[in-house]
Amino acid sequence: MYQINTAQFTGPIETLLEMIEARKLEITQVSLALVTDDFLKFVQEMNLSGKERNEAEIRFLSDFVAIASRLLLIKSKALLPSLELSTEDQEDIKDLEHRLKFYQQFKPAMVHVKTLYEQESVAVARPLLLGRPTIFYPSPEITPSTMHAAMATLFETLKAAALEFKKVENTVVRLEEKIEEILMKVTAGIKSFGNLINEKSKKEVVVLFLALLHLLRDQHIHVEQPDRFGDIAIKKSPHE
Repeated sequence: MYQINTAQFTGPIETLLEMIEARKLEITQVSLALVTDDFLKFVQEMNLSGKERNEAEIRFLSDFVAIASRLLLIKSKALLPSLELSTEDQEDIKDLEHRLKFYQQFKPAMVHVKTLYEQESVAVARPLLLGRPTIFYPSPEITPSTMHAAMATLFETLKAAALEFKKVENTVVRLEEKIEEILMKVTAGIKSFGNLINEKSKKEVVVLFLALLHLLRDQHIHVEQPDRFGDIAIKKSPHE
């Protein structure tokens, strides 16, 4: 059981890495797909605690939800290899793998720094300089005019790199609506998941897949996958 202590936050990357290492897996898309269910259950337990949350905790939870959405996309791709991912989606998945691998390499150094900090002296310095007064030795090349020129150059660089803001419409895709959509389309003659997700957005594909799992769990539909990693055939249960 994974737990969150809000006094000492453990972020989503740390939690996800713990789940992967607990299964003794390498950091790959396959291992990320395997731990998706564990991570989603963990996020759900965080969200259903029933406590009032402050702004910091809400931002903290949103970080977990963002990682969970990437994991759902990875698992959807693992189950449906025919699913086309945009360049942005592929970069998001690569970024998640990179962050996990970087954090895995960073952990030993973090533990070492923590050990040093918990010692009686929290100052870390070369022994040669211990006990000597702190003195600032500015370079003779630093003058008011060179500082002004450097700041002007920095300002122009930042100004050129400033991104143009654009409004992004946030469309809510409701699970209940997608459940009804699947039942209606299956009744109308659509018999495969591939046809259901045709020309759908990434967000809709993920929610449609969750809706399919809900209907399968409640025995409203039957599904078959004749070929490994092939399309999923759907038909209504006889009692429907």
